[in-house]
Amino acid sequence: MDRIECMKSFARTVETGSFSAVAREMETTQPTISKQIAALEEFLDVQLLTRSTRSLRLTEEGERFYEHCQRVLEAIAEAEASVGLRVNPSGTLRVNCPVSFGQLMVMPHIKTFLELYPDIKVDLTMTDQFIDLVEDGVDVAIRIGNVEDTSLITHRIGVTRRITVGAASYFDRAGEPQTPNDLISHNCIVYTRLTTGNEWHFQGKEGTIKVKVNGNFRVNNSAGIREAVLSGLGIAVSPVWLFGDLVNTNALKVVLKDYQPTTLPIFAVYRRGRFIPAKVRCFVDFLASEFKLNPWVSDYGIS
Repeated sequence: MDRIECMKSFARTVETGSFSAVAREMETTQPTISKQIAALEEFLDVQLLTRSTRSLRLTEEGERFYEHCQRVLEAIAEAEASVGLRVNPSGTLRVNCPVSFGQLMVMPHIKTFLELYPDIKVDLTMTDQFIDLVEDGVDVAIRIGNVEDTSLITHRIGVTRRITVGAASYFDRAGEPQTPNDLISHNCIVYTRLTTGNEWHFQGKEGTIKVKVNGNFRVNNSAGIREAVLSGLGIAVSPVWLFGDLVNTNALKVVLKDYQPTTLPIFAVYRRGRFIPAKVRCFVDFLASEFKLNPWVSDYGIS
């Protein structure tokens, strides 16, 4: 019995609440994970988990052992990292990011990253919902906007500049707004995952302007915003990277150029601990350096 591997399986089972989830994460089978934990219980001569058809629960002894497992596994990882600096970072790096941002701003850099670090394997998941990094076994997540979770370490790697945009066909039909307050009479496409909801914030000569907008279409992901705008449905406040080079064509028109929508920071976030794994550190540094060269997400702005 490899006690370290068994402890890893036990700790991740506690955190995910599922043998199957751990098996998928570790690229093995559910019976293997179950046998590892059973072997650990036999070795310790205690029951660590109570199992039912619907749930797993820690016993009192299991709670104490899990706390020790966390400290032991972190100490092992720290020891490996302390000497691992002399060799190439390695292992599976589990990354999470929003869907459209991942497709447009992360995926174009993955090939280069893997060429630079051939001993790393990237496992990328893309979702517009915030996930629990511990429960989902994610090493680093990319988040747009302020992060309030104090259990996470945040590293700013860029900024999302936003534009007020619509299709030329929409403005031919409805006219162009001249001030943010004119948006009240327009059909505005609302991104429901925005923390301010249907209240759009702009920075102008008069300071911050807040406008509550309305429209006949709301959507919870950026791809939906893009398609709605391109179809001529209405006006949206969106990241400039979502439309890319289309901004400079006749298909789209940027309006309210004297009133800039509030920018949003881009953070790499990872679990708080006594050290940062080398595979996480090199990925975060790599993305930060790549984003500096891209005016759509660079803190240095568009030249």
